[in-house]
Amino acid sequence: MQQHFAVNAFSTRWAPGPSAGDATLRRRIEPWEFEGFFDPRELRKETCLLYEIQWGTSHKTWRNSGKNTTNHVEINFIEKFAAERQYCPSIRCSITWFLSWSPCWECSNAIRGFLSQHPSVTLVIYVARLFWHTDPQNRQGLRDLINSGVTIQIMTVPEYDHCWRNFVNYPPGKEDHWPRYPVLWMKLYALELHCIILNLPPCLKISRRNQHQLTLFRLTLQDCHYQTIPPPILLDMGLIQPLVTWR
Repeated sequence: MQQHFAVNAFSTRWAPGPSAGDATLRRRIEPWEFEGFFDPRELRKETCLLYEIQWGTSHKTWRNSGKNTTNHVEINFIEKFAAERQYCPSIRCSITWFLSWSPCWECSNAIRGFLSQHPSVTLVIYVARLFWHTDPQNRQGLRDLINSGVTIQIMTVPEYDHCWRNFVNYPPGKEDHWPRYPVLWMKLYALELHCIILNLPPCLKISRRNQHQLTLFRLTLQDCHYQTIPPPILLDMGLIQPLVTWR
């Protein structure tokens, strides 16, 4: 079974202006950066990381952002965390990442090593897109992360809204607005993430036609997908029909 989806890539111009009185302003990214990095339809090569850190029982949240340099952004975070933080093993540390691309297999291994050295750290990762998700090593890397206790989910509307309000230098009066991407693309990536978790073959293929600026999503499901993926997920995607019971 194959289904094809195509979408025009576009860019929106935003009015400049900081949110008044925000102490985190210097750590925020610009609206056009957020749109370019986190649009699930864009296949931008660079990766952006927005992250939150909470220590112990404190309600204070430290927020910052990072991008690729000569290293992947995940490696940059790990090195920065080790260099700047006075880590105390007895204090719980909760870290949340919002990544424009999921980690590659090498970064997945590095993250697992980082967590094994910091057992009181918990990590939750939200991703906008899956990086080279048909590569067996990348798929295994994500499974290894999940098996080591890391939570990995595809970003949905609440996560995009949260990032817009807390990480973006949005124009005054626009705190409740973010680039509203079609939910369909989020569902397609979520479906593929389920395939990765369940160790199923890829069902999502992505290509780009540069001459038309189109991102093409091709969905191909095999019998093993229908047999293994939970029915509510297939139903939500419109891939199966609801069961009707006649009385």
